[in-house]
Amino acid sequence: MKTAAVPTPKSSLKQELLSTPVEHIDITSFDARPIVDAMRKMSFTSRDLAKATDIYNKMLGDKECAVILTLAGSTSAGGCMDLYAELVKNNMVDAIVATGASIVDMDFFEGLGFKHYQGTPFIDDRELRDNYIDRIYDTYIDEEELQQTDHTLGEIADSLEPGAHSSRSFIKAMGAYLVKHGKKANSLVRLAYEHNVPIFCPAFSDSSAGFGLVKHQVERIKAKKPYVSIDSVADFREITDIKVHCGVTGLLMIGGGVPKNFAQDTVVCAEILGYDVPMHKYAIQVTVADVRDGACSSSTLKEACSWGKVDITYEQMVYAEATSVLPLLASDAYHRGAWKNRKQWALAKLFQ
Repeated sequence: MKTAAVPTPKSSLKQELLSTPVEHIDITSFDARPIVDAMRKMSFTSRDLAKATDIYNKMLGDKECAVILTLAGSTSAGGCMDLYAELVKNNMVDAIVATGASIVDMDFFEGLGFKHYQGTPFIDDRELRDNYIDRIYDTYIDEEELQQTDHTLGEIADSLEPGAHSSRSFIKAMGAYLVKHGKKANSLVRLAYEHNVPIFCPAFSDSSAGFGLVKHQVERIKAKKPYVSIDSVADFREITDIKVHCGVTGLLMIGGGVPKNFAQDTVVCAEILGYDVPMHKYAIQVTVADVRDGACSSSTLKEACSWGKVDITYEQMVYAEATSVLPLLASDAYHRGAWKNRKQWALAKLFQ
């Protein structure tokens, strides 16, 4: 477990390294439709992206379809944080399944008023460690600020009723905290709370939340008091409840891993529980993972069909680094405007 660092004045080197904040892209400020239309006439990844964008627009135009966004990787830290916030704000996604890092170390972190900074991978990482700076490829985070986030998560845990909580219910409390104490209105966690969009992190402890929750539990155990824990089985059950409730679903998957698997597996879980639900009707995955190791970050979409998870009528793999293509897809969908006539699912209300 991390030991708490006492905030100290930043050295001149640390100030220099943390001097250029990452600026998150605004998909409403430019119209990507002409670019996507041109890509549709090209080949390779360009045409794949155009096909994926068409599928996303079909999801948004399908009156019966609920859209599930899955997030893995560090795209939020890399400049897509406001992009995801716009999808929630404009009713373009209805539920989110993510890594803990995407939600806690990145979005909630910035919701508290902290920043990510542009850096370089060509640096002595021991020097970064000496200055308490964490690196995500070419992006820097102030470790002291991250530890303040850890402690804030511990305080939120202290405020909750002891016992097992799904990550969704804990993240709901995080959203409520940001409404009262946050420094950024365009936080995904805050907007999801305000728009009744549930967020799940099935591997929640693999993030700053884990450090905060361990601290919470250790202190409670020492005081001989009950404590809060996160129930990943409850996560799976609740995500499956969403699939059963909605029926027709589409997946917009950034990266793969645990979020992708949990979202896809809801079809199988519902079947085991005795429900007759369709496979996910629409599916897009943006990834740089390879298929040759038998994984592709939890299988290709066509392979997922063999498991009864994803229909292959409307599916598209896009093999690209997400920050380079996702802004085009999201901007195109925003400006085509199918979201303006969508039903508002407000799926968080299922768990009230």
